Order: sequence, then C-alpha cells, then structure tokens
Amino acid sequence: MLLWTLTAVLLGLYGCLIFFYFYHWRRLPLHVPQKAASDVYLSVVIAARNEEATLPVLLQRLMEQSYPGHLFEIIIVDDFSIDGTRDAVIPFLNGRVRLIQPNTEAALSSKKKAIEAGVTAAKGNLIVITDADCLPPPRWLESMATFYREKDPVFIAAPVKFLHNGSLLQLFQATDFMVLQGITAASTGANFHTMCNGANLAYTGGAFQAVNGFKGIDSVASGDDMLLMYKIWKQYPTKVAYLKSEEAVVCTEPMKTWKDFFNQRKRWASKTMHYDDYRITAVLGLVYLVNLWFLVLLVAAFLYPSYWKLVLVYLSLKTLIEFPFVAAVASFYNERRLLPYFPFFQPLHILYTVSVGFLSQLGNYEWKGRQTK
Repeated sequence: MLLWTLTAVLLGLYGCLIFFYFYHWRRLPLHVPQKAASDVYLSVVIAARNEEATLPVLLQRLMEQSYPGHLFEIIIVDDFSIDGTRDAVIPFLNGRVRLIQPNTEAALSSKKKAIEAGVTAAKGNLIVITDADCLPPPRWLESMATFYREKDPVFIAAPVKFLHNGSLLQLFQATDFMVLQGITAASTGANFHTMCNGANLAYTGGAFQAVNGFKGIDSVASGDDMLLMYKIWKQYPTKVAYLKSEEAVVCTEPMKTWKDFFNQRKRWASKTMHYDDYRITAVLGLVYLVNLWFLVLLVAAFLYPSYWKLVLVYLSLKTLIEFPFVAAVASFYNERRLLPYFPFFQPLHILYTVSVGFLSQLGNYEWKGRQTK
C-alpha cells in the first residue's frame, strides 16, 4: 500500500509540473517578423573546432539570410582545430566574415574561451550565437532582430530542432530533444527557471560584460549557454525572453552513435551541480525522482509479482500526463510524425535519464577531441 501511495504522490506532483509547462507553452505567443529592424546591427559568433565539413554549409546559409547584409557580421572563432577548418572558411572571408582565434594557448582553450573571444571582437548591438554544425532558416536573423527591437531583452533563447532519419537512435534523440525544447520555451516564457541551448541564442554585449562573461563557470564542461543565461537572469530578471517563432528554428544533426549520444548528454548534465538556482534544482530533482521511481517499482515487481500492475499503471499514467504537452510542442516543430513513437520510448527515456544523471557527475567528458571535466 505504501508504494501505491508514494506513486500517487509522485505522479500528482509531476502532473502539476507538466501541466504548468503545457499551460505556459500554449500561452507563449508566436512571433512573426513583420519588417526588418533596420537599426539593429548583429554579430553572429560561431565557435568552431574541427568543423571543416559543416562550416561551409552554415556560412552559405548565412549568406542567404533575408536580413540586410550590411546589418550583420559573422565571426568564426577557430578553437585551435586540427583539421581543415581554417581552409574551409577562407573562401568566405570578406568585410562581413572574419576568422579569429582565442587569445590563449591551445592547451588552455575551450568553447567558452572561443565564444568570449568572439564577443570581445563583436561590433553588434546583439550577439547571436550558433554552432558550426547548425542550419539556420532564411529569416533567422530577421526574426532575432525584430524580436529584439520589439521586446528589448538582453538575452534571447530560441528554438532548436534535431534532424533525423528512420533509425531508432535518431528518432529517440529528436523526440527527447523536442520535449526539452518545449520545456525551455515554457519555463523561460513563464520566468519560472532558465533554460536554453547554445545552438540558438542571443545576448547583448553589455549584459555579457555586466556579468563578467563566463567568469566563475569557466571550469565547467558545459554551461556556455544555460549557466551564462542564469548569470544574466540574476542581473536582469525581467529582460530574458524566449523567441517562439517558426522562422527562427535552427536545425542541427543528432549524434551518430549511442556512445556519442550518451557522452553528449553526460556533458550537458555535468553542469547540474553548478546551479545555484533552487527552482531548476527542484525541478531536476523531481524529474529525476519520477524516473528513478519507475526502476524502484520494477525491482519491487521482480521481488513481488503483485507489483507488476503498479509498474504498468505508473508507466501508462506518466505517458498520459506528458502526451498533451508533447503533442502541442510537436505541432509547432512540424514533428507530429514522432508522436506514435513517444509511448514506446518511455522505458528507454527513463533508463537513460537515470543513468546519465548519475554518470554525469563522474569522470571526464570529450568534446571535439578535447577532454574536459
């Protein structure tokens, strides 16, 4: 009876959290850029390490932006690549495209130091950040500029979408990441807690300088996005916004192997213990406990077969609680085709959440051939 009671309490709390996200996702208005913000100069900063294959595609996309070319610059920060990254950029170099390196030794460099070098060199009113392997849509910069002009934020979180083929790994990543993006939008829109993704965000140079950039978080393996966002939110709690726009969805490739996927998610989760925001700590704790509880029930069912019914009820209710929110987010991303897979991914999602949450606090992580802690 105790397990049934605890299960009901956990699902009740979790249901309230998911409904909160669902409500604020629906409440967040769509932004449609109406006209160019002709007085907003943008600096696009891209930290690149070993990206010779992807950078030319990204740069071509940036050349094709609807936003006037004289109103933005592109700064590629070569983070001491050991492939042909620099050679791949050279054909694009002109008055708008610059190639620089971090002002440090290669052994001491990191993605944060690369971004910091780009921000320091930037001339724009607004610094727009993306990754070297991303694909922005034609009106991406136009959306950023008009949103910035209309809302006057100092930090903008924006949507990211995983491309995918028919493989189990890529379908799972696309579904899981889509849900994270929905939570990002809802939590930021509600000013509940801070979330974002470094593939698509923007901030003012003044805000970056006001919080001393990455100082204090520069030793963390990840966090060039969320930890910086939280620093800026503390300084400007009413000036952080989410750009919910179909014209601003940046696409990126998922990981190609399960090993790379787990390594990526461990690196992302490694910053968990560095949050000093009790709101996101409480949310992460509840979500982790909800997933861990399923494994507890599973063990109980193997020891006492009468609990198998509780396992099935728990899994079914968790899926039903989440489904309306997932469906709403999938509609925005034009990914309703992922919905039939969602119930079947639940056990895999639970197992990965619990294992990654634990393992992320141990050991080192690899990023672009570089070991980080």
